[in-house]
Amino acid sequence: MTSTRDVLEDLAAGKISIEEAEKELRSLAFTKVGDIGLVDNNRQERSGVPEVVFAETKTIDSLVQIVETLVEKNGVVLLTRMNQNKLEGLQKALPKLTIESKGSEEHLTVFVYSKAWSEPPTEGKIAVLTAGTSDVVYAREAEAIARLMGVETVTFYDVGISGIHRLIEPVEKIIEEDVDAVVVLAGMEGALPTVVAALIDIPVIGVPIPTGYGYGGKGETALASMLQSCSPGLAVVNIGNGLGAGSVAALIAKRCAKKKH
Repeated sequence: MTSTRDVLEDLAAGKISIEEAEKELRSLAFTKVGDIGLVDNNRQERSGVPEVVFAETKTIDSLVQIVETLVEKNGVVLLTRMNQNKLEGLQKALPKLTIESKGSEEHLTVFVYSKAWSEPPTEGKIAVLTAGTSDVVYAREAEAIARLMGVETVTFYDVGISGIHRLIEPVEKIIEEDVDAVVVLAGMEGALPTVVAALIDIPVIGVPIPTGYGYGGKGETALASMLQSCSPGLAVVNIGNGLGAGSVAALIAKRCAKKKH
């Protein structure tokens, strides 16, 4: 799999001309997938965050085409918001690829990769905390994007403030592990990220989760609570955006790793 760096190294070594390099770089940028659209092949090289497939609104046939294209180009692809039916469709259509899934039947985070793919070298470390077990499916998105970006993750589930004593061990571990950023997911009133940010000198990304009772129970209350946090070290993503929070945390971790070297 040719990368932008490979092309630049060939150019610097005099193996190809400027015109040839320009042509190769254009061909690397995007790949057309049938009549569906364009796949952004170089997103990770350009922005640090790889192309991720949002599966919820796509048909099985479209997903198969997109996955085949991305695996051919990059060796691996991450899909979010898959359901069991679409997962089974992928498994049937792509028997030669390895498919790993985590989450619930209607909310799966899925890795698909070829035999040629290997885990990226690890740089940096983040922590992922959930207030309750309902938040775990969203946490899987943060964990998955960190893995794809080569960032180590330590996780703590079900440590919400309704049993605040459960938070003591995770906070101690986060400090001990010297993580670079922390993703905290919480529904209901969404108070956990504020508490965590008040206890550590590490960037915290809060993820409001759409769980709760009645008015404001679809994440609106949790979002408003996090946005009005009195802990200045807290940033907030949109409702249920575990992927976005994980991406930001992983970028912070990788930047910290560069500085440490």
